[in-house]
Amino acid sequence: MVQDFSIEEDENLIVGMEKHPSLFDISSPMYRDQHVKDNAWKEISGIVVFLKPAISFPIRHQSHAQSHLKQILREELNSIQAAGTWKNERIITSMQGVTITAEGSQGKLLNFCANNYLGLSSHPEIIKASQKALKEFGAGLSSVRFICGTQSLHKELESKVAQFHGRSDAILYPSCFDANAGLFEALVTPDDAIISDELNHASIIDGIRLCKGRKLRYKHRDMADLDLKLQEVKDARLKFIVTDGVFSMDGNVAPLPDICKLAEKYEALTIVDEAHATGFFGRTGRGTEEFFDMSGKVDIINSTLGKALGGASGGYTTGPSEVVQLLRQRGRPYLFSNALPPPVVAAGIKALDILMSSSKLLEAVTANTRQFRDGMSKAGFTIGGENHPICPVMLGDAKLANTFADKMLEKGIYVIGFSYPVVPKGKARIRVQLSAAHSSKDIDKAITAFVDIGKQLSI
Repeated sequence: MVQDFSIEEDENLIVGMEKHPSLFDISSPMYRDQHVKDNAWKEISGIVVFLKPAISFPIRHQSHAQSHLKQILREELNSIQAAGTWKNERIITSMQGVTITAEGSQGKLLNFCANNYLGLSSHPEIIKASQKALKEFGAGLSSVRFICGTQSLHKELESKVAQFHGRSDAILYPSCFDANAGLFEALVTPDDAIISDELNHASIIDGIRLCKGRKLRYKHRDMADLDLKLQEVKDARLKFIVTDGVFSMDGNVAPLPDICKLAEKYEALTIVDEAHATGFFGRTGRGTEEFFDMSGKVDIINSTLGKALGGASGGYTTGPSEVVQLLRQRGRPYLFSNALPPPVVAAGIKALDILMSSSKLLEAVTANTRQFRDGMSKAGFTIGGENHPICPVMLGDAKLANTFADKMLEKGIYVIGFSYPVVPKGKARIRVQLSAAHSSKDIDKAITAFVDIGKQLSI
């Protein structure tokens, strides 16, 4: 059974539908006479192309269950819009970088909201390495790692990651989200306990949900509460403390020295997600451990290749070889996901090569962070975080944050306003992220725009 469905557009509509006997019978004169007016269609290689402001064509009849589902989802989508939390995607029409172009915007925009901390997303050496790998190793593996999806590139990157962090071994995943999804389920048994900071990333939260151990949360960066939680599970076989190294919404840092002291006191293990630290935080970019001058103290590190280290994709776990070997045997995202594509792996290798051969980019992002934070503070703005390239400009009001971001875009500065439920009520902000690729002039322009709009909006 089919029903008519009308599509209307302001301009001529071009719709291509593949010839499929269960859906369309394009060979039928009756079909064409009934559904397509004269000169409204062309058939090219078995595809009907319609050229009309409004057309009708047959589609499969919806079941009652599907209609019911769609109604429920429409109500849910409407509630998201009504709550003011609808997420629109701005379409970028250029490479990712400090300067981008986007649909609906005039001219080039200065980008201050990417995780491109070292400016490597469109770095010429990264692109060259990816192109070389594409030519030599192909576009992808069409396989999971343990069947026929491991190339020499994957082993080279895993070795380089372990070397960079000073660990025994490392394992690659399609993303850091997958690294967190795979770690806890494979490692934590019903006899174990896992204690997590309440503001940890969603991937940590979801990963912990998959494990069978006892699950507790401690108040954000509250060591007294963590101590209490550790007392509650003192009889567990293994105890794991899990935290972000740097929290992405606030740019604040986990109190790692205190966490490690409690871990020693209760014989617990530490797991740190370094997604917003690897490559650019700490003296040589080794992350939160190095920031606190305590390299090697954390037991297991999860991190990403999708931010500072080239910005393409991919995540990893690094730590004791026994942990990594277990994940190769039982880590579900590793066992049941395609291997990372060779060009992505090559980008990660080259990013680490660049990082380990020179401190120039790290020094640049550090200087840029200082310039922005100092300039904005002198102008009277409150900047959250702790000397990190994530610089939340605190505004408080959700509507004000969105209005401010829109006006910044009009001045050619691309930033995003964040409000509840992404951040707590009353703590709306514009999250600015600095990159090594920003120039001093870029930063001055952004500060000037903030000041001008701040005056317009009487902040």
